[in-house]
Amino acid sequence: MLPTVTALIATVLLLVWMGFFMMGSLPLLVLKHDTPLDGRFIRGLFNVYYVAVMLTASAAAISYFWSGKPVFAFGMALIAVLAFALRGWIIIPRMDVLRRSIPEAETSIFRFRRLHVAGMLLNVVQLGTVAWALTRLAL
Repeated sequence: MLPTVTALIATVLLLVWMGFFMMGSLPLLVLKHDTPLDGRFIRGLFNVYYVAVMLTASAAAISYFWSGKPVFAFGMALIAVLAFALRGWIIIPRMDVLRRSIPEAETSIFRFRRLHVAGMLLNVVQLGTVAWALTRLAL
């Protein structure tokens, strides 16, 4: 009983983080992304999001494995690995590079905005995948 409850709590926390980020980062598209402060704030938000997803998805994966649900454990582990990769190698490093050149280059502003949108779309896909799995697969 405890492993299942722990897994469900971790899953709910994961969905809360994903939903919060999706709703919180959408209004930031209004920003022009033309100052280093805009870039630093958005980068910080993405960083916090990826850390939260890594931790909660890892906790959910361990809990699902503990409760005897290997398919869910594997799915949550994939989400944790994807968040780790996006944070460490894809989204955050690119944002750091682009953010340094924002005041000088108009193309950097466009690329930073495009990266912001891409990160949000990846979040929506992750959120949709978790929600779909929870509704289609038996807990």
